[in-house]
Amino acid sequence: MYKSKKILAIIPARGGSKRLPHKNVLDLAGKPLVAWSIESALSSKYIDRVILSSDDEEIIKVAKEWGCDIPFTRPKELAQDSSRSIDLVTHALNTLEEEYDDVILLQPTSPLRTSEDIDNAIEQFYAKDATSVIGVCEVEHSPLWSNTLDESLSMNNFLDDKYNNSRSQDLPTYYRINGAFYMSRVASVLKEESFFVKENIYAFVMSQKHSVDIDTKLDFIIAEAVLKEGC
Repeated sequence: MYKSKKILAIIPARGGSKRLPHKNVLDLAGKPLVAWSIESALSSKYIDRVILSSDDEEIIKVAKEWGCDIPFTRPKELAQDSSRSIDLVTHALNTLEEEYDDVILLQPTSPLRTSEDIDNAIEQFYAKDATSVIGVCEVEHSPLWSNTLDESLSMNNFLDDKYNNSRSQDLPTYYRINGAFYMSRVASVLKEESFFVKENIYAFVMSQKHSVDIDTKLDFIIAEAVLKEGC
């Protein structure tokens, strides 16, 4: 709780990952992947309740072992490749009997996000009196040096002349959504069905290390390397 505001954290972890099978229960530095997010959420000073939304019995079993609350099993129709994260959030809010003021989505694919990251983001949410706060980090490579390619592979006008001979350190700083933290007011989520509202939305800037997002085997190897170095 933060100054009388009740906060719910939802960890979404469905089964059936295609690019990295069983990723949510894969061992990462001695813990199942999902356990990293459970631990950081449970260690928050402000979160009142941490729940898992999953359709998978193995993930549910592991989450229970690590102290997570599982008040329901996610319906199969919300556990498809095409399912949207916001739909499982609204499902949870509409299913739970207890009411909350604000809700946080913590994807288990961001295992290096710490409880300090979470608490700092929560504090920013209330300091800004925000409707939404979204986790971001600096991009690894500037989008100003990127473009699309057609079938010919032609690079005519690929780069803007203004940036053609620029040094990377001289380019403007860009940020990307890192997938590690989404927070919004419950009333807003239920009304807008999105964390990305048009107004009163702010970024919470995280380090690139803490923003590692695991979607592939390479991502997993990178996360292991960062943890060995010391997160």
